[in-house]
Amino acid sequence: MELIVAIAIGVLVGAGVWLVLRPRTFQVIVGLSLISYGVNLFIFGMGRLKIDRPPIVTSSAVDPSQFTDPVPQALVLTAIVIGFAMTALFLVVLLAARGFSGTDHVDGKESPE
Repeated sequence: MELIVAIAIGVLVGAGVWLVLRPRTFQVIVGLSLISYGVNLFIFGMGRLKIDRPPIVTSSAVDPSQFTDPVPQALVLTAIVIGFAMTALFLVVLLAARGFSGTDHVDGKESPE
């Protein structure tokens, strides 16, 4: 399970970095989103992923190492909401910049791609 999560984090961040280095603005926005998804998955994984454990503690004697830490889950949920709002803002700025300049390239020139 840890290997799958680590590979997923590596693929998301690697693809995100590759897209951030592209000349088109939309690809940069998608790359930033992929990097944020990779970081969210990393933070979520640091909260001790437990399988087949009850979500509610019923006994008075509790061993905290047997349960998942809720703080990383709350941080990831907050980061998802903020990331969605920032992506929407970036897309609006992208559309406005494309309306003014007529292109979505970072340098303002069309490439023969």
